[in-house]
Amino acid sequence: MKPFPRAEISRHALQSNLAQLRLIAPNSKIMAVVKANGYGHGLLNVAESVGILNFIKSEGKYDGGADGFGLARLEEALQLRAGGVKGKLLLLEGFFRQSDLPLLVTHHIDTVVHHESQLQMLETIKLEKPVTVWIKIDTGMHRIGFSLEQFEQVYQRLMHCPQVAKPIHLMTHFACADEPDNSMTQAQINAFEQVIDGLGGDRTLANSAGTLFWPTSQADWIRPGIALYGISPVVGDRGVNHRLIPAMELVSNLIAVREHKAGDSVGYGAFWTAKQDTRLGVVAIGYGDGYPRNAPEGTPVWINGRRVPIVGRVSMDMLTVDLGANASDKVGDSVQLWGKALAVEEVAEHIGTIAYELVTKLTPRVVVELLD
Repeated sequence: MKPFPRAEISRHALQSNLAQLRLIAPNSKIMAVVKANGYGHGLLNVAESVGILNFIKSEGKYDGGADGFGLARLEEALQLRAGGVKGKLLLLEGFFRQSDLPLLVTHHIDTVVHHESQLQMLETIKLEKPVTVWIKIDTGMHRIGFSLEQFEQVYQRLMHCPQVAKPIHLMTHFACADEPDNSMTQAQINAFEQVIDGLGGDRTLANSAGTLFWPTSQADWIRPGIALYGISPVVGDRGVNHRLIPAMELVSNLIAVREHKAGDSVGYGAFWTAKQDTRLGVVAIGYGDGYPRNAPEGTPVWINGRRVPIVGRVSMDMLTVDLGANASDKVGDSVQLWGKALAVEEVAEHIGTIAYELVTKLTPRVVVELLD
């Protein structure tokens, strides 16, 4: 029997999703966002599956996968380089220390610049080679980035900085692209296009939601994150609606099946009481593995071709499900917490969270296994 709980990652699904995103944005390069350990799918697993394989000198481009990778931390980028990943890497939050800059040069890593402190570090260091920079423009997210009013001055400072490679690239990030009826996204697109009008360099606006729902935002590069993993960024939607395939199946096993009488409770706090005689299954997974403790009664799992509800509180190592009075399930049977049979988006809706959180918060106790 395989170890459990485990997250089974489908290489085929990742590659299929990448191909589908190319069909959706045929004129854009793809910067696959693999931060947060590849959204819980394993950083190197994802890189191996959709990674850049070789450089075609005659065409001047990399072939065999994504055109680049977006990351949050320098450590993630260095891990990819150590794993043999070639091509463009971009630090989406930029660098945090001046001592990071020589590493960016050595390992050919692009960086976002979004704050005055980063400008000052670039202007007061000498590097062996200039570093490639993407200016983050705040068009409405109001989290990080230079305001529209600051942009021109920042751009000119970077243009005059010998430590910065030319051309300078340009980007923004959407606040409400996962709300297809919200006009704020179009306003952000308009503001971005106005402020960078006539400038050179590559441009990127679209995250997963932008790519799927705002085609005018696709530009030179798209930055799909959650969509790459077969998951829709929109609440109430499903990745399969866009011909995306769930790349992760979170599975475990039944470790006990128990007769349970009407009126008996189960779990900490006697939180749930059976209304009729039934059989309960105990599944080897809990909040110590990253499955949310606040999953309410009725949250579904998939056992032997059917949905069964969670009952009682999720504990650190186990959760219980109501198999039904006539159930024939037995110890050792496989349990899918989410995957192809049970969309992670649906599970997230039951719990009152988003699928992003579920797939990224799995703990190291969960074995992550890459399958074909």
